[in-house]
Amino acid sequence: MTEPLVTIQIVVRNGERYLRHCLAAVRAQTYPHVDVVVLDNVSTDTTCDIVREFGYRLIEHSTNLGMWPGQEWLLPQTSGEYILALSVDVILHPQFIEEAVRACEADHGIAAVQGKFFQYSIADLEAGRTSLSQAIIDTCGFALTRARRVVNIGHGTPDDAAHQEAQDIFGVEGAAPFFRRTALEQCRIPAEQPNAPGMLIDPDYFWYGDDLDLAWRMTLFGHRQRFIPSAIAWHDRSTTKGSAATPVIGQLRRLSVRRAIPVRKRQLDWANVRFTIIKNDYIINILRDAIPIMLRELSVQGYMLFFEPRVLAAWVRLICLLPRMIRRRRSVLKRAVVSPGVMHRWYL
Repeated sequence: MTEPLVTIQIVVRNGERYLRHCLAAVRAQTYPHVDVVVLDNVSTDTTCDIVREFGYRLIEHSTNLGMWPGQEWLLPQTSGEYILALSVDVILHPQFIEEAVRACEADHGIAAVQGKFFQYSIADLEAGRTSLSQAIIDTCGFALTRARRVVNIGHGTPDDAAHQEAQDIFGVEGAAPFFRRTALEQCRIPAEQPNAPGMLIDPDYFWYGDDLDLAWRMTLFGHRQRFIPSAIAWHDRSTTKGSAATPVIGQLRRLSVRRAIPVRKRQLDWANVRFTIIKNDYIINILRDAIPIMLRELSVQGYMLFFEPRVLAAWVRLICLLPRMIRRRRSVLKRAVVSPGVMHRWYL
């Protein structure tokens, strides 16, 4: 029996600091049937030279498409039965792809695989202060609370028995999700331009939240996403390496880290998560959880008012794009097959 082809799609802009580590881990994969393609988003550093050194296929785009629009743009250029949408700040364990393929081939109902991601720091790795450790978790996938707070499962906690069992999850996180191509393609919704192909990634997101939006839609459309703990990788997350944030108190602990993040990204973070809720959440579930949702929103708005007032400008974008998001909501929910009651069970 022929083993399926896996396409590794890497979208990068000015990634020279991470790229050699990332590509070396790709080259070390034990799974033999792998195709690698790198889309460069107008880098001004040595990114393209590094890709050429490794001999992988390089496509240099004339504009910066962004991470997830770039991943969608690459899909027609590749042919793998499985797609690994790999971020450049991720280092794969040599058996990552082998474990992901094994899981999917054993259970054809799996649409996407979430690996167990541990934390690492590129600065420490460069300075020789640390090696890759399987101690502190970065993420085991997405979960949502009843207040609609997005949670990276296990983030900032030690690896323990709770993270040893394979299980279905709400959604795969965007650092290196492993997709079955057929399931991915089935998550397209109609484009708003005549004769255009269906949309996989919302073109209005660009920088943040695309992965959550896609994962939520996959669950709504009945595609299972599964955490596979034997598929191991390491991620240098730029936002935080602490424990998972809690309303207000958790944000205060992260204040200095958040201030180092560009204001535009923080604005997109806030607005795009709300767009994702607007597009994908059932009204009956929002009403059911109205109190925790309102309490969280009040705490977030209070935090922004006192500590990040420039982020409040995202309200303008939210209001301007709201009619468009409501139109897209109709397209999403028209194809939803999972009932409100089943979806509500995912909310912690």
